[in-house]
Order: sequence, then structure tokens, then C-alpha cells
Amino acid sequence: MNVEVKRLDHLGIVAGTIKDLGIIDLVNEMLGVDEEEKVSAGEAVAAMILNGLGFTTRPLMLTTQFFENKPVDLLINEHVKPEDLNRHKLGRVLDRVGKYGSEQLFQALALQACQRENVNLDFAYNDTTSHSLEGEYDAESDLQKVEIKRGYSKDRRPDLKQIVQELITTQDGGIPLITKTHSGNASDSVIFRERAKLLMTEFARSGSRCLGMDSKAYTKETAPVLNKIIYVTRVPASIKAEQEIITKSLAAPEAWKAGTDGYKFQEYESDCYGIENQRWVVVYSEQARGRAEKAVQKTVAKEKIRVDKEIARLKKQKFSCASDAQKYAIRLVSKFSYHHIAMGAIFSSTITTKKQQPEVIYRTEATATIDQKAIDTAIDQGGCFVLSSTLPADRASSEGVLGVYKGLDKNEKGFAFLKSPEFFTSSFYLKSTLRIDALLMIMVLALLVYSIAQRRLRLALKVADSTIPNQIKKPVQNPTLRWIFQIFEGVEIVIVRSIESISGLVHGLTELRRHILSFLSPSIQAMYKFST
Repeated sequence: MNVEVKRLDHLGIVAGTIKDLGIIDLVNEMLGVDEEEKVSAGEAVAAMILNGLGFTTRPLMLTTQFFENKPVDLLINEHVKPEDLNRHKLGRVLDRVGKYGSEQLFQALALQACQRENVNLDFAYNDTTSHSLEGEYDAESDLQKVEIKRGYSKDRRPDLKQIVQELITTQDGGIPLITKTHSGNASDSVIFRERAKLLMTEFARSGSRCLGMDSKAYTKETAPVLNKIIYVTRVPASIKAEQEIITKSLAAPEAWKAGTDGYKFQEYESDCYGIENQRWVVVYSEQARGRAEKAVQKTVAKEKIRVDKEIARLKKQKFSCASDAQKYAIRLVSKFSYHHIAMGAIFSSTITTKKQQPEVIYRTEATATIDQKAIDTAIDQGGCFVLSSTLPADRASSEGVLGVYKGLDKNEKGFAFLKSPEFFTSSFYLKSTLRIDALLMIMVLALLVYSIAQRRLRLALKVADSTIPNQIKKPVQNPTLRWIFQIFEGVEIVIVRSIESISGLVHGLTELRRHILSFLSPSIQAMYKFST
């Protein structure tokens, strides 16, 4: 008799979700199946997702080691062994994904998942991030899709080359819909413009789809495309009209319409950049004003140091004529934003030069006081921002437009998830840009599985009007799946093998874990009911 103990932990939730979404079958259908291979492409992709969502800080090349103490036959397929999931096998599958087209494969998987889960696709968000890379990378002639180059580093690593990743997610659950890898020096505004062009036909067909974007998307060059879709974005502060409309709003305090959570709104029509049916929503935020106050006060303190130095220098300055002293004083007065500079009288005196010749010199002094009006204006301005949208007013109020824009944080959370140091650590030492492109797609696919499972659980809790205790024991209906994963740490499968039979049981299913499983799918529940 032989007894084995395998760690199941939260991986049953991941594997059950992969099964429900039909990921293995669809990948095999699209990439093909070789009857002679022990592990299919779909099974290899599932293994990489499980590795990525294992959060064990293992790089991709150690996938075999990751599965050594896991019930691989239960999680993936009964014929799969840990040694089959070696770096050579995974590398070949990444090559096949890259050659097929990472973007096309992901879109098919994401669309199937969203259809199965009835995800609302009316609102989506587009954003980009960069991934820093180390080492040298092999070119793949006509197969190379992206270039590893230096560019603006959102990782704050300008010393490293990089690639840029584009991501589109849904408002409903933050489900990734589209991912695409771009060259390291790709411009955000160009990426947004090209993506909006690709979406124009689809948006026109549905008539209700809306794209939320970062302020980098609002440019003169992008305007012709924005004119043909429904969108929400922020107007950059660098546009003069943005500051003018905020000033106009602050001058009409009676026109503000109160919202929730300390927000107020004023709305105007705009034809900026020739975009038709464009709404400019001026948003005042108490939180933003608080941040602006701290920032302005910090700036004022720094400016005060410069003011004191200039005034001290002015006292020692010698001018050859009264006109020069006056010109210098004028320049000094206009040099500062938050201080009034009052110039004193210009007076003259006679000194003796080194050549014993009398010379008339001119001096002046100045005093400084705080310009409180300028400070208050800057704080009020900083408490406001402007959103541009072509969403019809009957679909979204001013506050509704803000709600759509705030959904951009789903992309930011997605990028934070992908950049977690525990997620595929050191994977970007891959030498092939084709494999990097494919691996980024697999990482977003892991985010898709995570987001779907989290959305499912939250919906089930809401429908049942039930809760789960969070980290501080507070009952909530919106737990993060990462917290659920932590709750399931320590769940094991005990397998007893004899000549006649194989039997086993799942050890560690506490009352809380069983409560959580009751809200999950039958496929996931089956993972935690291991029997003969």
C-alpha cells in the first residue's frame, strides 16, 4: 500500500473555472492536436495558467517542479505527468501560440468566456502599460511581431528595453476582452487611435458600445475616430479650453449640481476638435481638492525659499542706472505665482572705484507677501477636472459619465495583477520576442480566469444575499478572489494506492471552505470531492 499527499489548495477553483470556460478544448481546436504528443496545446496552456495563478514565485521554466506535489491528473487530465510539463514543451506551445496569433487566439477565448458568462459588453476600457526586459532577444525574421526598444518606461526603468501591452477590459467584472503587444517605443495616442479605428465597425453595429480611455486618447489626431464612436475620456489639462471651462464653472457656484461622495457637476456642450454631440462634464471632487491643497501648499513653501533668496540677492545688487533697477524689479514681480512682490524705492549712492574715480550706483529692495487669492484659485482649479463624452444624456447623467470613467481602474488593477512580483517571476528572460508575445497573452488569460471566477462568486453571494468574512472578519459580498485563494491554503488530497484499488479523500475542508464552495460551480465542487 502506498500513501501520497498532494497539495490542492485553491488550484481546484482555477482548474474548475478553466474547465467551465472550455479553454482547453478551444485552444486545441484552434491550434490543432498532434496524436503523438503526450500533452496537448490546450493542456499546456492550462498548466501555465495554473502555474501563474499558483502565486509561488516560480518562473515558467520550473513548471515541472511546481506540479510535483500537485494532483495534476485531477487539475488537468489523468494522463498528464509533471515531467511532461517541461520548459521544452511549454516553449514549443508558446511558439505555436505566437505563430497562430496571440491576439486572435485570446479574443476567441475571451469572447467564448463572456458569452458563457453573460458578461455585459456595453462598456469597455482601453489602456496601456510597459514591461521592462533584460538581456538580448533573437529576431525571428518575418515572424517577429514586436520590437524590444527603449521608450517611455511606466516601470520607471529607462535603463532597460521594453515592450508595451495594450489591454481592453469590461466594466462588468473587469474581464479582459482584448490584449495586444506593441513595440517598446509605441505611443499611447497612436495605440488608442488605431484601436478605436478597429472598433468603429463593431460599435456602429451594436449602437450601444462605449469605450473608456485615458486622457492621452483625447488629441486632435484621434478626434476623427472619436467622432464615430461612443466614448468617455478625460480632457488633458494642457488644453487651454479645459482651464477656461473650469474657471467659468468656479465663477458660477450656483450652477453646481450635487452628486454623491463629495462630487459636484456642471455640464456644457463643446465642439472641441470638431467632435459632434460632445458633452464636457466639469467634475468637482472634495478628495481631489484635498490632494490639490496639499500639492499647492508644498509648491508655495518651495517658492517661498526661492523668493527669500531673490530678495536677499536684490539687496546686494548694484545697477548702473535707475532704468536697469526698474527693469529687474519688473521681472522679479512676474517671476512668482503665489507671492506678491512689492518693490521699494530706487535710491542712489556714490562710491569710489578701484581707480579712485567716483561712480553713482543704484539699489532697491523688495518685500514679499502671500498671494492667498492665487493659492485659493489654484486649489479650486486642482479640485476640478473635465470629462469629454459622446454618451447620450438619456443613457448617462453627469454622474453616470463619471462612473464610466472611474471604471478605468479595472485596467489599472489588471495591470497591477499582471505585474505582481509573484506572477511568472523572471519570465521575461525569454530570448524570443514571439514567445514573449505569447506569454503575455497567457498571463492575460490567467487574469481572465481569475476575473471570471471572482465575478461568479460575487454574483452568487449577491443573489443568495449571503456573505463571506474578509481579512478583518467583516462580512462582505465582494471578496477578492485572492483572499479566497488564501482561505483555501492547506487543502490536501490524500491518495491511498494498493494493488486492487485507488482511493482518496480531500483533507482540510473547514466549514468556511465548504460555505464558499456552495457558491461555486459544480466543476469546482467536484475538484474538492475526490473519491474512489
